[in-house]
Amino acid sequence: MNFENVLAHHLIDHKLFHWQVGPLDLGLSPLILTMWAAAAAAALALTFAARSASAPARLLRAAVEPAALFVRDEIVEPVFGHATSTYLPYFLTLFFFLLACNLFGLVPYASGATANFNVTAAMALCTFLFIQFAGVKEQGLFSYVVHIVPGGVPWWLWPLLFVIEVFGMLAKCISLCIRLFANMLAGHIVSLSFIFLIFIFAQMSHVAAVGVSPAAVGLALFIYLMDVLVSLLQAYIFTMLTALFVGGAVHPH
Repeated sequence: MNFENVLAHHLIDHKLFHWQVGPLDLGLSPLILTMWAAAAAAALALTFAARSASAPARLLRAAVEPAALFVRDEIVEPVFGHATSTYLPYFLTLFFFLLACNLFGLVPYASGATANFNVTAAMALCTFLFIQFAGVKEQGLFSYVVHIVPGGVPWWLWPLLFVIEVFGMLAKCISLCIRLFANMLAGHIVSLSFIFLIFIFAQMSHVAAVGVSPAAVGLALFIYLMDVLVSLLQAYIFTMLTALFVGGAVHPH
């Protein structure tokens, strides 16, 4: 088995079919299908937990409700205050969508959506656009543009600092993209590396392969379980930092 080919098949997207609309190829791919499946699973699970009175729904609600309350009370409300109800739906959607995508990436034969740079870049772009939307909504276009640069700056420095601040805003969003992508990708690489130790030792000796198998599988399983925790942690970090960045545009002072 080839480690590079297995990793590429798991992480690099490829079209199942091509549907060309002008310069855009709108054909479906495993990555898109995985994201659709994650979004559908999250929507169905949350709807079931919120609306059903069955025993399974109560158990699911007991797990989901603390997470939703944590996002509201510890992430959104401290940043947005009285405007919490306005912005809470976006951040709940962001958190549970990222969590579902992260967990779906751990399912065998599913694509690692958040371990793909294109997906995390698109999520970071959503954050950048939401920062602009929220800033203009709360302050007005002129006031928002003016407050991008801190007050008290000499007028002749304002254009230069404006460019620097805009690049700083972009850098924050790029850091979101790279952080999520790198952390999710690392888990896949490390798990596969331990499993491939078996095949590497098998090329030398079947006895060596059998001897190393328990340790390799055990370490891979440990990393896999750690990835479950990392999936939750990275969804929290992305949501928290997005709230802080948007909050900086909503409350410039």
